[in-house]
Amino acid sequence: MLDKANLKAWLHKKELSRRDKILLILASFEDPCSISDIKESALGAGLRLSDKWNISLILSRSNGCAIRVPEGWEITDSGKSRLRELGVSNLPAAAVQVASDLRTYLAKIANDEVRNYVEEAIMCHEAGLYKASIIMSWLAAISVLHIHVVRHHLAAFNAEATRVDTRWKAAKNSDDLGKMKEYDFLERLHGISGIGKNRKDELQKALKLRNACGHPNSFKVSANGAAAHIEMLLLNVFDVFQI
Repeated sequence: MLDKANLKAWLHKKELSRRDKILLILASFEDPCSISDIKESALGAGLRLSDKWNISLILSRSNGCAIRVPEGWEITDSGKSRLRELGVSNLPAAAVQVASDLRTYLAKIANDEVRNYVEEAIMCHEAGLYKASIIMSWLAAISVLHIHVVRHHLAAFNAEATRVDTRWKAAKNSDDLGKMKEYDFLERLHGISGIGKNRKDELQKALKLRNACGHPNSFKVSANGAAAHIEMLLLNVFDVFQI
């Protein structure tokens, strides 16, 4: 949902068409709304919609950006995509900052696999797909740690892994490391002082959240919750282990 402050700011952009402004108003409602609701919301944001606008006609010709249901008008996924094209976001300020920080990190990534994970995490986050953004950012972070171990600690890691479990087959690359459970990987990395205890604990909490998001269930995540997860990974993985 678009909050009132953002709605007011966007409605007074002169370059926007009437259709886009009405879509903005629809995006401020959680439920279908009537024409009178649309006019009242616009007036509350400082924009008076005269009868010349013919709101019903504009919406009916919106190319599927809005539909009329028995309860009134509502914005569709196509309408939301149109607003995203304009740069409209319903993310809280903190969540917007995290996405910006992640884009800054993206420019520094040389590894294609990690770059793809981070790009998808950003797109999911900005699209409001918070569970997906948590999963993709975690995949990016664990990939960074795998690469770091292969480049700098592979012999020590294999020795520690074998000490704990004699069945461990020495890893030669990141794919081999991916065969170990991620919780155990973090334990072994801590065992060779690759990460400190506090960082390990926070990453294992993040892993638990990622697992909760990766299975069908009723668990819900907010924009700020996803932002906090990504920010923790930025501070404890992406900004620390350069690849």
